[in-house]
Amino acid sequence: MTPMAPAGSPLSFGAVMQVGFSLLLIVALIFAISWALRRVRFTARGTDGQFGVLGELAVGPRDRIVLVRVGESQVLIGVGAGGIVPLSPLVSPIQMTAAAGEPTFAARLRDLLGRGGATP
Repeated sequence: MTPMAPAGSPLSFGAVMQVGFSLLLIVALIFAISWALRRVRFTARGTDGQFGVLGELAVGPRDRIVLVRVGESQVLIGVGAGGIVPLSPLVSPIQMTAAAGEPTFAARLRDLLGRGGATP
């Protein structure tokens, strides 16, 4: 009679290593996604026409100066780790136009879609 090989135990070293590696991979993926979401700012830019962000300038890793439109007036605010600080209401509004010769993102996207996705 030939001896039968013992059946593989569900708690064998290989099974424990496989589960541990899978768990480590999932935790690393969660951290990577949270880091990516912090780096990319997903903010809603849609407004009803009375309030909106006209532009922003990064002045540090977590600090920005933001130009906000409220009705017909514009206000500069500072946004940072310490909160939001009003810097100055503008006496005369800044006219926001695209730089000469530089099309806006919406115009470039419209051009690309009109050409069927071909790159310029």
